[in-house]
Amino acid sequence: MSERDLLHRLARLYGVQTSYCNITGRLVEPPPETILSVLGMLGAPVERMNDVSDALRQRRYFLWRRVIDPVLVAWDGIPLKFKLRLPVQLADAGPNYKVVLESGELREGRCHDVPGMKPVEQCVEGQRSVTRSLVLPERLPPGYHRLYLQLGELAVEAHLFASPMQAYAGTDAKARLWGLFCPLYALNSKKSWGAGDFSDLESLVDFAGGLGAAAIGTLPLLAAFLDEPFNPSPYAPVSRLFWNEIFLDVERIPEFRTCPAVRNIISTGFVSTLEPLRSAPLVEYRRGMALKRSVLAALAVSLLSQSSQRRACFERFVAEHPLAQDYASFRAKAERERRPWQHWPETPRRGLLNADDYDENNKQYHLYVQWQAHEQIGALGEKTKAGGPALYLDFPLGVNRDGYDVWREREVFALDASGGAPPDDFFIKGQNWGFPPLHPEGLRRQGYRYFINCVQHHLAHAKMLRIDHIMGLYRFYWVPDGFAPHEGVYVRYPAAEFFAVLNLESHRYQAQIVGENLGTVPAAVNSAMANHHISGMHVGQFGVTSDPDHALEPVPAQAVASLNTHDTPTFAGFWSGADIDDRRELGLLTEVGAAAERDRRARQRAALAAYLKTCGLLNDESADAAAIMRAWLFHLAANDGKFLLINLEDLWLEALPQNVPGTWQERPNWQRKARYSLEQIRELPGLRETLMTIDRLRKRKE
Repeated sequence: MSERDLLHRLARLYGVQTSYCNITGRLVEPPPETILSVLGMLGAPVERMNDVSDALRQRRYFLWRRVIDPVLVAWDGIPLKFKLRLPVQLADAGPNYKVVLESGELREGRCHDVPGMKPVEQCVEGQRSVTRSLVLPERLPPGYHRLYLQLGELAVEAHLFASPMQAYAGTDAKARLWGLFCPLYALNSKKSWGAGDFSDLESLVDFAGGLGAAAIGTLPLLAAFLDEPFNPSPYAPVSRLFWNEIFLDVERIPEFRTCPAVRNIISTGFVSTLEPLRSAPLVEYRRGMALKRSVLAALAVSLLSQSSQRRACFERFVAEHPLAQDYASFRAKAERERRPWQHWPETPRRGLLNADDYDENNKQYHLYVQWQAHEQIGALGEKTKAGGPALYLDFPLGVNRDGYDVWREREVFALDASGGAPPDDFFIKGQNWGFPPLHPEGLRRQGYRYFINCVQHHLAHAKMLRIDHIMGLYRFYWVPDGFAPHEGVYVRYPAAEFFAVLNLESHRYQAQIVGENLGTVPAAVNSAMANHHISGMHVGQFGVTSDPDHALEPVPAQAVASLNTHDTPTFAGFWSGADIDDRRELGLLTEVGAAAERDRRARQRAALAAYLKTCGLLNDESADAAAIMRAWLFHLAANDGKFLLINLEDLWLEALPQNVPGTWQERPNWQRKARYSLEQIRELPGLRETLMTIDRLRKRKE
């Protein structure tokens, strides 16, 4: 067998794809060096090709000795069928089982062989084994359980997830709903302090609810580095387990009006410093957070200096959230070091912090702001669940490699690689997103504890949750350190186990799950989403053709439809072709490619206008950009798609995007405020009428 064949066989045993089809359908084989690097991260003892043969033997032997998979899934309470890999001398042993339910209840009994399934013998490294197909004859309640098996002197155990096959679908699966989308940092009002806050989000909820909206969507609201280190991207959070205190409405905190220290801060030029932040077109994260922190820190010190009912509430929160104490210690240590944790002294770098490693006041500050975030988003979540628009939150694919989650949960991350994407029409060199991929076996060993906690953190307040890049639960593109993005490799994940978690939690919290399945997505991913009743996404821009008779691709029945996303041009940017010029300027398109794209866009515009006229949604006298935008939204609203999400900024033809993928300092990503304040939005000519028409179309009986 050739070295290449041995390498590919070893890769398959670790779930590494040795080839993939690119966007043109051409088969791509990553360099052997990439495959070796990724195999090493997954635990294979390989550094060079000469190591592959021995590593293959070791992997086969390990899998043979792993009697049972570390995680099993039982769907819909149906008795679990699973496989055991046993030494031949145990081929006839009758396994006794114990299942410790999540509740602590114990179930016991005896497994039996699946009728008609004979044991399969094989020889691994000179040792004979038998694979048996067994049934656990218990109908288990939903939950995260533990399975213990005893076969003679052999004892094995596994995590056992009992989950509904399908995610929660809502009380009325046939309802045609709609909602508004806007990043929270972009919202601004007369009261906000330079960036939108939870009270601004509540105001948008109230406004949209009065017009019939069912949900308000926004970008991730998670903790971020806003000093040093600094990274304000909502898709590079410090943690997926804690909120970003920049979204706190400070004036809503009960202590604000009575704290002498705060009164002193505000009386000494505070307002004159705040006003430029309010009027700036971009969110100035460093200055804004520093100003907000000066007040929040004073409130924390004041609270802790007295005995009161509020302090008792704070101490109860701290006692009930031990992970928050660990997080606060990490943030305080990071503030002392002002550098990533990989460069800390050895002991704290390994995850061990002592009280003298950080400033206690800074730790208390981070506990205080998490308590307040818990209260404010909790109050908003309770309000939305009681009636009116739900919160539609966004679950980011990754976390900042310098952040808390990677520091504390490093066993579930591949620290020597970054997630990314292979070359495509938009990014001809491929993409390196900078955050470490999840480690599939690390997750399985801990029974997905980290992933479960992250999902629960969001669903405690949201009735809809968007899973960013859901294909990443099936396979994910790894770019090892030192390699170019086009040299990456796909690593497979046990998708059924992720889906089991999402389905189970969606029912527990009665929340709907949406998967971002845009771009080149394997058919198996979309098929699994359909089987599990997880909604996909349909972005209008991606479905415009040059055929006037069929200018718009149909919207899948279970999809969340929109004209665009935070990663695409706005409607106005798309209509004008400004995104093409921007990509050319950034070097993401050649001049020849840009010219071809402009020609294609012109044909799309003509076809779309003609099609909307044919549908009776547009006439010759009103075919300007605003009329096209409204007609396109009305067309989507009249469609049978499950949910229509409207970018708030499209309603006033905003030309600039919130994010230009593939850029960092080149464009002001994640900073641009909405052109109008919340007070102005309520009075914009035609905005209410457009949304009221959409509401009527969505609720119209067919």
